[in-house]
Amino acid sequence: MPSRLTLDRRRLLALVSAGVGSGLLAGSLPLRSATAEERARKVVGRMQSYRARAEDTLVDIARRNHLGFVEVKAANPGVDVWLPGEGTEILLPTQRLLPDAPQRGVVINLCEMCLYYYPSDGGEAMTFAIGIGREGRGTPMGSTSIVRKAEHPTWYPPESIRAEKPELPSVFPPGPDNPLGTRALYLGWPAYLIHGTALPEGVGRRVSAGCIRMYNEEVERLYPLCGVGTPVTVVDQEVKIAWLDDGELYLEVSPSQEQADRIEISGYFEPEMPADLIDRVLETAGAQSGRLNWAAIERAGQERRGYPIRITT
Repeated sequence: MPSRLTLDRRRLLALVSAGVGSGLLAGSLPLRSATAEERARKVVGRMQSYRARAEDTLVDIARRNHLGFVEVKAANPGVDVWLPGEGTEILLPTQRLLPDAPQRGVVINLCEMCLYYYPSDGGEAMTFAIGIGREGRGTPMGSTSIVRKAEHPTWYPPESIRAEKPELPSVFPPGPDNPLGTRALYLGWPAYLIHGTALPEGVGRRVSAGCIRMYNEEVERLYPLCGVGTPVTVVDQEVKIAWLDDGELYLEVSPSQEQADRIEISGYFEPEMPADLIDRVLETAGAQSGRLNWAAIERAGQERRGYPIRITT
């Protein structure tokens, strides 16, 4: 049976042969540039780079730039994790298309391992690297809200975790070894929190028992912004597409949660196009489908670099 990737390639070739993406289709319409306000609702941040030092690892570089290890590795697939090499330019995935979710309060996109905060005054969204639930203890999706907050929280390990780790004490008082770190935002889902951590290497990875981990300095930035009642939406969107105000269409594809695990184990994953990618691109492009760059679309879909790539010519 043909693989999904083979089928996607065949379809891409058929589209190109039929003239889609040639730029010569009849009926192409002039684009209207988005306003600055509209663009702000579609993208946040800008791409940056970092020149590695001799002693750097990708783990160090991610931590230093407030990113997670998996997203930095996905953006730099050819770079050695433990020895990037002095002078190597590391691409930092610090620009993101916004998820398809209500732009209010907190929005978490699991596959990106990214938390978005939308200021109540309508200002630009803020982004934070997070750690999420591991296989079998996944972070739930859906809508909830913040129901309680605590500075320097005390942690009472639930029975399910103590069953896995019976050596744990029944109470963790506040302090540098507390797994909840310096701040905790309790969700309407019992036993699920957004919190800091005593183990910053767990941020940007799928290693928690379902809670959302943040670097302590980052959760301390978020904490005063989120009052009790702040809405929280959790999604898992590998594909994001948007027209930006330069009149071009951009595509951002992130590794799936399962592919993130493979990056952790081996540093890479097998290319796999998202099942509905072609249909979604065509739907978003609409009358401008004649401008699509199908080679760029295929690369973005397979490589899943986790940052926006222009897919129009």
